[in-house]
Amino acid sequence: MTRLASAFSRGPALVTFVTAGDPMPAATPAILDALVAGGADVVELGMPFTDPMADGPAIQAANIRSLGAGTTTADILSIAKGFRARHPDVPLVLMGYANPMLRRGPAWFAEACADAGVDGVICVDIPPEEDDALGPELRAKGIAPIRLATPTTDTARLPAVLDGASGFLYYVSVAGITGLQQAAQSSIEDAVARLKAATDVPVAVGFGVRTPEQAAAIARVADGVVVGSAIVDLVAQHGADAAKPVRAYIDTLKTAISKATS
Repeated sequence: MTRLASAFSRGPALVTFVTAGDPMPAATPAILDALVAGGADVVELGMPFTDPMADGPAIQAANIRSLGAGTTTADILSIAKGFRARHPDVPLVLMGYANPMLRRGPAWFAEACADAGVDGVICVDIPPEEDDALGPELRAKGIAPIRLATPTTDTARLPAVLDGASGFLYYVSVAGITGLQQAAQSSIEDAVARLKAATDVPVAVGFGVRTPEQAAAIARVADGVVVGSAIVDLVAQHGADAAKPVRAYIDTLKTAISKATS
């Protein structure tokens, strides 16, 4: 069983996101450790990019801070490799955009991810129809290409999204950018039911999830809850001292999920 499969097999997984190198590369390892200590089941590490089209103001600002600190792809892979050494059983997913992933070629990126112990990759701007840009190389290295589904993913397109998806399916619960909106619970429940009827891949719901109450409500119907912008906001507020408040916040989310599903 892969690390991702194991994480989702234990019940609704708490999937957490931070931007690598925010506020500086040296600060990221402690923040990642705080996620795990707080109870995160899966960690998403964002690869900073100059034009993060799917992201709202919080993650856009994190990208700018990280790039301003000089964060490179080599730094991100080093952070990932260190995380894997410290946390051999916690799944790590790289999330970002095609340009940083493909500029040296898909084979190079897949090999580098495998060497760093990465379990999955979410590439926001490679659609399923262009899977051959990166997917085959990732699969060859045992790395899950994680797909995105949205409220506008209709019945006709869903098979293309699911074809070749693995790890988990990330349901983007709002038609918009990260962090600014929260979907109605009823719409999330309807969407998750439709997706779960179409695939055995775990379905995790994100975009706009901030409170323990929201996380608990989603965990009752989905296989996972994704929280990103709220964590990134804590990093923006506390900078290099963010680990302690991040851990405390993650603990509130994990406790709420556990109580809701026990």
